[in-house]
Parts: sequence; C-alpha cells; structure tokens
Amino acid sequence: MHILMVGAENDRLPNCKVGGVADVIRDIPYALSEHGLTVSVVVPDYGQEQLTRHFIADIAVPFRQHLETASLWLVESSEGVNQYVISHSLFSDNGGKIYCDDGANRPFASDATKFAFFSAAVCEIIEHRVIDNLDVIHLHDWHAAGVSVLAKFSPRFVYLKTLKLVYTVHNLALQGIRPFNHDESSLEAWFPTLNYDGHQICDHQYPHCYNPMRSGLNLCDVIHVVSPTYSFEVQETSRPDEGFFGGEGLEHDMRLAASQGRLFGILNGCNYSAAEKDKLSYSEYLTEAEKCIFKWMSKSHLIETKHYIAHQRVSNWKALKEKAIVSSVGRITDQKVLLLMQKSANGIVLDDLALVADKFNSNIVILGSGDPYIESQFMQVMARRDNVLFLNGYDQKLGDTLYPLGKLFLMPSSFEPCGISQMLAMRDGQPCLVHGVGGLKDTVSHNETGFVFNGESLVQQVENLIESFEQALSLLSTNESQYNDISRNAESARFEWHGLAQEYISKLYN
Repeated sequence: MHILMVGAENDRLPNCKVGGVADVIRDIPYALSEHGLTVSVVVPDYGQEQLTRHFIADIAVPFRQHLETASLWLVESSEGVNQYVISHSLFSDNGGKIYCDDGANRPFASDATKFAFFSAAVCEIIEHRVIDNLDVIHLHDWHAAGVSVLAKFSPRFVYLKTLKLVYTVHNLALQGIRPFNHDESSLEAWFPTLNYDGHQICDHQYPHCYNPMRSGLNLCDVIHVVSPTYSFEVQETSRPDEGFFGGEGLEHDMRLAASQGRLFGILNGCNYSAAEKDKLSYSEYLTEAEKCIFKWMSKSHLIETKHYIAHQRVSNWKALKEKAIVSSVGRITDQKVLLLMQKSANGIVLDDLALVADKFNSNIVILGSGDPYIESQFMQVMARRDNVLFLNGYDQKLGDTLYPLGKLFLMPSSFEPCGISQMLAMRDGQPCLVHGVGGLKDTVSHNETGFVFNGESLVQQVENLIESFEQALSLLSTNESQYNDISRNAESARFEWHGLAQEYISKLYN
C-alpha cells in the first residue's frame, strides 16, 4: 500500500514547522513504513536553502485563468519514505515563512490562495502519475483540503477519483474560510470553470463563503481527529462563555461523519527514539536564556520592554538561590492560555498562580510567542511578580532543555485536539497540570502521571486550576517521595507511534 501525505508543514525538513502537525507528518510516515507501507510526503517548498533538491518534473497547473508551472523535487528518500517539495514563487515569496498575516479584514487571503495552488499542483502530480502506484491520499488540515474539492468536482481528475481520501483535522479552530467569488482570493478566482456544489463546501455561518475545512469533512472518505476524546468533543456545539470549545460550527458535519462510521479518533504519538538531549543545570539554563534574549534584542534597533524586563529577571535570578521551576512551552494564544488571562483580584489568573508558586518557593518560566495582546499581559505580570520569567520568543534548545529542568509543566488549554508538549514534558519526567480536555485527558492521569482539573464554567475552571496548582506544589514541597513516583510514572508512560500506525492502517486506510 502506498500512502501520499499532503500538508503545509513537515518537521523532517528544515524550517518547515509552526505547530504540532509538523511533528505528526515528520513521524507517522516512518512508523507506517515499519508496517510495510510505502509512504510519500509532499509539502510546499518555502525556499529553505538547506534542502538538497533532486528534480523530478515540472507540472503545468491551471490556476487563476493562467497555466502556471510548478516543480516537484525529491529531497530525501530513506526507510521506505520519500520526501517531496513543490516549488513555486507563491510558496517562497514570504521570506521563508510558512504562513502570512493578512490582518482581520482579509483573513487567510494570501494563505488560502497559496494552498489552493498547492492543492491543484498535488492533484496534477497524482493525475499524471508523477508519483505513481498510490492507494490513499492523506490530507492534513484545511491547507490540503483543496485536493478533495478538485477530486470531487473537476472532470480533469479521473484517476484521482479512484483513490481513497483520508482527512486529518489537527486544529478545527482554523478553517481557511474565503468567499466563493468577487475576490481575488476566492474559489471562483482560483478555479473559474469549476462546477461545484456549494451546499457541501459552504460555511454554515457565512453561506456565501467557501470553507476548506468543511470541504475536507464532507468530501473525504474517512475523517480522523487526533485523540479519542476530541472525536466526541467536536460533535458538540462550542460554548465559549462556559469555557467549552467543540465543533466550532462544524459539529453537524462531525456528527454526520460519526453516524456514517467515517469519524475516528486516534491519538498522536511521541518520538522516544531521539538521542538523549543535553540537560542543563538551573544556572546553565539562565545563561542560555540570556543568550536568547540578546539574540531577540538584536532584531530591533530599540530594546523592547519585554526583553529588557526578562534580562533583568534572569540577572536577578542568577544572584539568588535556585528554586523549583514551573514551566510552560507553547504558542501564546487563547486556546492555550485563556484561563490564565481571566481577571482576578490580583490582576489576572497568572498573577494568582505566581503568588501560589511564591508561597512554595517556586519560579514560573513561560517560553513562547503568539497573540500580541496576551504577550503584553504576560509581560506586565512579569513586571509585577519577581518569580515570573516570560521569554517572549522561541528557541529549540531553550524549549528542549526546559522540559527536563522543570518540576511541573503547566498546560491549562481550553481545548487541545491532542497536544505534544505534555508528552514531551512527561517523556523527560516532568508531571503536567492539564485541563481535562481532548488529548490532555487521554494522556495525563490525575495523581498518577500528573494532575488534571475540570469545570463546568470558566469560573469553575479557574478555581479548579488554582486549587490543583496549589495541591501539586504542596505535594512537591511536603511529600517529595510521592511526587517523584508521579514523575517516574510520567516518564515511563508511552504513546508510541508504532502501535498508533497500526490503528491508522486498520481504521483509516483499510
């Protein structure tokens, strides 16, 4: 069996990762190969200089009333897996960045055009059997959903229509919605002769708009979400005022897929075969953090306040006695930190956690970037609380070495389709405090491998988060032996790709 994986990110390649989808597309092909499958992976070529490209073919792609030429390159072939990229100026004109930010007035405009062309190029490659002997086309998130639209509605693609289409949803909150017409970034602008059924691919809230995510759900043979619990959550209507995030407007389509036996929840895995990472001491980590802060500072002629305060904090901590670290690594978005942003008598909930941590002689280290408003709020907490360090950026080494250094990993996501950060923390023996949703519920067991809180409303969730945080740090402080048992349990927990790949084969492909 030959599987073609299609997505926007792939961490097997340099500078081709933003989120967890890149980890999945990096790892699952090799796990499938261990079961005897042949796997090919194709992503856009974002212009990475480090790639060694071997030319395969030029592809003529009808797009926006022109015949565009894209090029297919093989960049790696090993262990039964072929890695491909497709080159075109649409992919590389953004300075090597994977995604564009078009602002609130034209959301997804540049990216939707880019990935519509990518999908069209993939369809041409398949139809002309440039990558041959395929059995399954596995599409990842809205960026690849255009393949399903063209496969269903374009008469050009005859061979493609004979292949099975599998669609994986990694993040239902991002759907890539664009108008059907009257815009240069619209379905009819990209494919003006396409005779499509708007009822199957329109957005429920904005019926004059094309929804790529919904298209993938309705047009593919099998739907896969990335944890068992999430497969039930997405069938419920989101209730943000109550702190519940489910189907995000697509719950009806998810319920239909479930009733048809097309919806499966299979957890993502974690790579345990990676070489032992360098572990840093507390003081060594602060030195590494200082280097990164200087690097971030150097990107601007003016010193940004967030980096100045962070540098002052690192300098102060270096002169003080070592403390236990509560760590957090990830994107600074509402999905991840909505609960930390709720207002409280002390400022916001992150202030409350800082006061609790101070009571137990602990520091909080947060590494990440994302929403500018949330970043500003976290910076202000850092200015108010001497035991908080907010490292507003990302550095691979800084993240990797924080996992084994921390004593408690904080991941209070409001929704989490699967999550990889908690698995990485557990792999390094750091118990996690998580909100019992999605993949967090499926990977962390309360008082066994970590700590889990819940709540029927935002208020309850905040109260239970603070209470669980205090209980965890109290246990660390008063019963280190029991806490170490939880740490060892976390470290021994396994979410192996090999076994999960067998589920892919039996549930998604066969």
